[in-house]
Amino acid sequence: MNSKDTMAFGGRLLIGATGSAAVATLPAYINALRTTFTGTVTVMMTHTAAAFLPPSTVGLFADRVVTSDAPSTWARQNHSTLAEEHDMMAVLPATAHILSAVATGAAPNMLAATVLTATFPVVFFPVMSGEMWAKPAVSRNVQQLTSDGYRVVDPPWGQRYDVAFGDFVKAPMPPAPPQFVDVVRELMPIR
Repeated sequence: MNSKDTMAFGGRLLIGATGSAAVATLPAYINALRTTFTGTVTVMMTHTAAAFLPPSTVGLFADRVVTSDAPSTWARQNHSTLAEEHDMMAVLPATAHILSAVATGAAPNMLAATVLTATFPVVFFPVMSGEMWAKPAVSRNVQQLTSDGYRVVDPPWGQRYDVAFGDFVKAPMPPAPPQFVDVVRELMPIR
């Protein structure tokens, strides 16, 4: 057995993808995960996430992609079935909207409803502007989520391209893919 095999881990991971332009980097995270993760990866995309990154593209990297667009799938792909079928959830990117919804117990979309239904570990990887991240309301929501037992990974700051400004800005960034993999490995329950 080589050292890569000793680091391998499995499980049933659900990734919640929200409507941030950073969702375009999601395939890189799934690729990094695949280097040691032997389990299944389902990606649940919000409507806005699917506007930034086509679900068909995500489907090239994930085992399954779920959106709430097709009512014909709701009986077998809903918040309850998704929570039942997975061992852990990572929300990447996590917008201020999803942090607020879950912190207040709201379920404006299937992603938030699934987080609220989950009885397994859920981790949020926030990505937003520096101004948003610094707001007291966002800080309160993060504190509430942490108090409620969720993990919120403090985003690293650095230069990142801001689509709205068309320039690089100093702001909270998604974690490096290896950090994402390390957090998933840490929180994934052993089956």
